[in-house]
Formats: sequence, C-alpha cells, structure tokens
Amino acid sequence: MKHHESLRWLERGLVALGAALALWSALTVAEAGFFRSLPVPPARPALARLPGEEPSSNGASPIGSSSSGLRAGDWVARLEVARVDLAATVLEGSDDTTLSRAAGHIEHTALPGRPGNAGIAAHRDTIFRPVRNLRIGDVMTVTTADGTYDYRIDQTMIVNPEDVYVLDPTEHATLTLVTCYPFTFIGHAPKRFIVKASLVAERPR
Repeated sequence: MKHHESLRWLERGLVALGAALALWSALTVAEAGFFRSLPVPPARPALARLPGEEPSSNGASPIGSSSSGLRAGDWVARLEVARVDLAATVLEGSDDTTLSRAAGHIEHTALPGRPGNAGIAAHRDTIFRPVRNLRIGDVMTVTTADGTYDYRIDQTMIVNPEDVYVLDPTEHATLTLVTCYPFTFIGHAPKRFIVKASLVAERPR
C-alpha cells in the first residue's frame, strides 16, 4: 500500500512539474510575441564591451544610461528584413532584461535614421536568429516614429567583445547589428557577429 501511495504522490508531483514548465514556456512565448508585435507609435559614455550573453552583475546595462533622452525599455523602432523573415521591435537599452524581450538600441549610439552609427543588439538564438542568413546587398528597413529608413548591408564581420570600434561614430547614417557568434555555440559564445549597413533611402511618416 505504501509503495502504491508513494507512486501516486510521485506521479502527481511530475504532473505538477510538467504543468509548471508548460506554463513558463507559454508565458515566455507570449511575452516574445507581444514585444515583437508592438505597433509603431505616433510621432514623438565609453563602451567597454559589445553587448552579448554575459549577465551583468546588477542587471544594469554595461554602458549606462542613454544620452538620447529615452529610458530603458522605451520603444525605439521596428527592424525588418523580409528575405530572411526578420521582424523585431527595438527597445532602448542593451541590458539583460531588454534583450530578453526584444532587440535593444545600444546606448550612446545614434538613433536609427539619424546621422551617425546606430547600434542594435539582440540574442542570436531568439530575436536575431535570422541574422545568420543576411547577405551583403540585403536591405534592412527600420521604421521609427519619424520615418521609414532603408539600409543596405555593406559588410559582415566577426570580432571579439572588446572590439567596440565597430560602434565608433560615423559621418553618414549607418546601422550596426551586434549578436553573439558562433550561432550554434552552446553556452556564452566567445565572439560577436557584426552587420554594417548604410542608409540608402528614407521616407517621412
């Protein structure tokens, strides 16, 4: 009897665990879907390492507060590349919380559509999974509250996390995507995959 009773409790425990894991998975998928589908709203310092998968000690951005006037988590833009089925909401910040929800505009870089180098980071196994399929010549479309901007990819490269020169200011409007590399690496990937693109067209909203 005691053996059967123990088995029943074990069975109930496994069912409860399975239900909890299923609920957690459903909430994670729902949150990602929510941030991915956020609509475009109406008009309105030194970096030590490129953003990546290494968790920060206090959950804050490794770069600090934004100089753009935006707060962490504010909506910045929508990034789309139809050929590779990339559609991502871009929020302000590159901290762990922001990158778990969406792509992040890297603080102290230019805003998309403005002169200068706009940096956007996201995880290689979620939001930026399609980035591995991007090619030179592909056009990335960025929609902000002010307008829609087309960037043509000029270059891709693999760098170390310390190679922050890829985010150096530029005279012309540039878009730089940052994600971890290798794409299939298990654990914290040691490199960064960089996509550089130049503004080729813009349409005001």
